[in-house]
Amino acid sequence: MTDTQQRVAMGYIKGVFGVKGWLKIAANTEYTDSLLDYPEWQLSKDGHTLSVKPEAGKAANGELQVKLEGIDDRDTAFALRGYTIEIPRAEFAPAEEDEYYWADLVGMTVVNREGITLGTVSNLMETGAHDILMINGEHGQKLIPFVAHYIDNVDSGNNTITADWGLDY
Repeated sequence: MTDTQQRVAMGYIKGVFGVKGWLKIAANTEYTDSLLDYPEWQLSKDGHTLSVKPEAGKAANGELQVKLEGIDDRDTAFALRGYTIEIPRAEFAPAEEDEYYWADLVGMTVVNREGITLGTVSNLMETGAHDILMINGEHGQKLIPFVAHYIDNVDSGNNTITADWGLDY
């Protein structure tokens, strides 16, 4: 596994807040302030990376407002716009039984009950009711609800998901 595969994008810096170096963060986490649980972030953009540490933060109006150590003015903060925030996968809390991190499902091979490979999970989509697996393979793109009715098994050891899904669905 390469270093980039060990880090997971958890959000991005979308702007600045105030004049003292605070940032507005769009977090791709279940709870807006979950990023504050991680003591160090890696920022990346256009091949450049920086390691930073959150000094303070709070959730406000559906976004995260964060002050990073050493970023003390608006101009320095503004230069960080567009950077992706990455966290090492190893720092994630263990998932509960029958719960999975999206980052762990992406890349898994999906097969149906007949043993036919439907493709590989390329992404997930949140619909409000449930998540949808986006599968790409030789049979085209498939969208499979990630619910027990259609998902028979997630085998992390073999990197495989078995689904009750036909080729013609």
